[in-house]
Amino acid sequence: MLEKILDILDSQLGIDTTEVTEDTSFREDLKIDSLDLYELVTALEDEYGIEIQPEELDEVKTVGDVVNFLAERGIEA
Repeated sequence: MLEKILDILDSQLGIDTTEVTEDTSFREDLKIDSLDLYELVTALEDEYGIEIQPEELDEVKTVGDVVNFLAERGIEA
């Protein structure tokens, strides 16, 4: 699942993901703003056929948090 998230970060946001790990922070490390995060959420919704409510992402701070968030909803790679 990490690889798919990295693909989305690269294709949707143009982020070089060669150094991105599950511990990478969206805001501090990748400098993703709220608009970028919205684009990421939209891409995840499209990719996995789910709907993500904004409040569900309050605790999502790292790439690993996204992996865990999706896994908790039964989504696998």
